[in-house]
Amino acid sequence: MRGRKMKFLKERKKRKLKKRQKKLRKPISHCLTPTTGSRTPQTATTTLEEQFMSEKKSLINIFPPISSSFFSLLPSPYPSRFLPVSVSQVTTPVSVEDLEKFALHPAPRDTTIQCRITRDRRGVEKGMYPTYYLHMEKEDGKRVFLMAGRKRKKCKTSNYLISIDPTELSRDTDSYIGKLRSNVLGTKFTVFDDGDNPDKKPFVKECDSVRQELAAICYEKNVLGFKGPRKMTVVIPGMMENDERVCIRPKSDIESLLSRYENGNTDNLVCLMNKSPSWNEQTQSYVLNFHGRVTQASVKNFQIVHPDNEDYIVMQFGRVAEDVFSMDYSFPMCPLQAFAITLSSFDGKLACE
Repeated sequence: MRGRKMKFLKERKKRKLKKRQKKLRKPISHCLTPTTGSRTPQTATTTLEEQFMSEKKSLINIFPPISSSFFSLLPSPYPSRFLPVSVSQVTTPVSVEDLEKFALHPAPRDTTIQCRITRDRRGVEKGMYPTYYLHMEKEDGKRVFLMAGRKRKKCKTSNYLISIDPTELSRDTDSYIGKLRSNVLGTKFTVFDDGDNPDKKPFVKECDSVRQELAAICYEKNVLGFKGPRKMTVVIPGMMENDERVCIRPKSDIESLLSRYENGNTDNLVCLMNKSPSWNEQTQSYVLNFHGRVTQASVKNFQIVHPDNEDYIVMQFGRVAEDVFSMDYSFPMCPLQAFAITLSSFDGKLACE
């Protein structure tokens, strides 16, 4: 009796081993070898199981199958001297003692600032007007609060206030540093600092008090109604040789970033775009490689690059949990620009989806 039981246990152990080996022999259809960043490529000595575990974390299937026509990109001339050729994707300690100054300061060259965004939509009111909090991730695992944003009520178009105080989200406080405003369709957004609106104060003489435009975001309309990867263009002021941002303070709509870009006047402007996801035949979906910084699929996930150098990630954003998102940015972008771009991604777009 005991011998029959031992034989049965040995056979069951063999069946489990064969089943596991058979599972490991299956093709890794949802994995992609990283082509950018500091990770080393897979070598021939890497086992199938090791390759599966390492690459599973770095690839996110973010889009459902659609037509490849969604990947036509807007051409944009750009002086190559404004961007470094390569960057080390590690978090470097940056002084944040003066949050207002830090919010407008571009990221140092050769550095990627890693951040985390949390969305608070508890309660009936926050369900419609959630608050977003931006924290910078430090090397020791701690997080530093940078700014918060919230959509304003009773506005004709989407309007987000951005503050360096997590509890005081109002224009009437010293913590107010900027805002994000959209058009009626929600396809075009403009980022401003805390300066004066020339339309409301037409007799303002001092140029320094007129608000500065920091970025413009354009989402391409989805005329046919297909769901799929968003196509977005980001226009920001160019950088001078001392790494200072070109100051753009338009006193009329003709001088705005959106008008300059639409009219082809891109002098002193940096025109960026979202990186085109690649099509994966095995999974029948579009994928992007976030190198482990994004863990959940979402149509909001994106990477911002320049068309002349798609290997240099100026900014990337993606879902980590239900209300948690990662946001990384590099030179020439500043925290306020990057945070405002993510807020535009959160906003609903009836003409795009």
